[in-house]
Amino acid sequence: MARSTALVPVRRVAVGGRGPEDVVVDPRGRVLTGVEDGRILRLDGLTGQEPARVEVLAETGGRPLGLELLPDGALLVCDAERGLLTVDLDAGTVHVLADSVAGERLRFASNVVAGPDGTVYFTVSSRRYPLGQWIGDLVEHTGTGRLLRLAPGSRTPEVLLEGLQFANGLTVGADGSFLVIAETGARRLVRYRLTGPKAGHAEPFVEDLPGMPDNIGRAGPEGPIWVALAGPPVPPLDLLHRAAPAVRRAAAAVAVRAPFRPIGTSGVLAVDDEGRVLHHLTHRSPPFRMITGVCETEGHLILGSLWERGVAVCEAPAPPALG
Repeated sequence: MARSTALVPVRRVAVGGRGPEDVVVDPRGRVLTGVEDGRILRLDGLTGQEPARVEVLAETGGRPLGLELLPDGALLVCDAERGLLTVDLDAGTVHVLADSVAGERLRFASNVVAGPDGTVYFTVSSRRYPLGQWIGDLVEHTGTGRLLRLAPGSRTPEVLLEGLQFANGLTVGADGSFLVIAETGARRLVRYRLTGPKAGHAEPFVEDLPGMPDNIGRAGPEGPIWVALAGPPVPPLDLLHRAAPAVRRAAAAVAVRAPFRPIGTSGVLAVDDEGRVLHHLTHRSPPFRMITGVCETEGHLILGSLWERGVAVCEAPAPPALG
């Protein structure tokens, strides 16, 4: 694991709503995000000297989480209440692509990516707890997270992988041959093979992460895979995960009723397509808490958060020296 260095904040930008959970960059360097009240926002001028501009593009009618911008300009949205959506950013219209899987209502859809052939892959964090009780799944360690696939033109998702511990962020390998999935509850990244002799096989990619991974993003196939670390490791939680299921369920029932406030170290991690850690950036006692999204643009990192009422702009690290 690379030695951690400081995550250097430049400024915070209020977005007029709480919880810009994921952040993605469009071809013009503008940042798209979704907030708690269902609005999809476009943020322009985050890295400049002038005040940033916040524009409302659409309203999902639910709670948008993970986002994926398609080559044709449409936006894929994982909505924790409505399922998998597509948004026409010019017209502001929202369409449901999928809201059930195998006869079960699709809830807590978390993050989404599109493959080169138009296939859509997305995660479901929990089949037992809704977004408002996410901490219950992390405590109980349910292992009900899923990876799903939606073929082009289909409205029926297919389950590719089950048993994930709070499946979350998702991205495609640079060559399109695999996916990387964040398992928040297991503090690891998993590689799922799409092609080759191991197609359909999942394997560890990066384990024992220095924090709980959330959304994943990358600035094109040449860029590193950026991983948001929403919180630090919690040793008592790791110990609880080895307890009997009944003990974990009882602890989860308490956790979902207790007030929550993020504490401790937040940060981001950058890895390459071989699973090598390139950067580990941290901020202790951070003024910007619970980093759940990260993207890179114009020499800066833009951070999203399920907790905060804005995004943070930080300096991006220099690329690691070759050799």
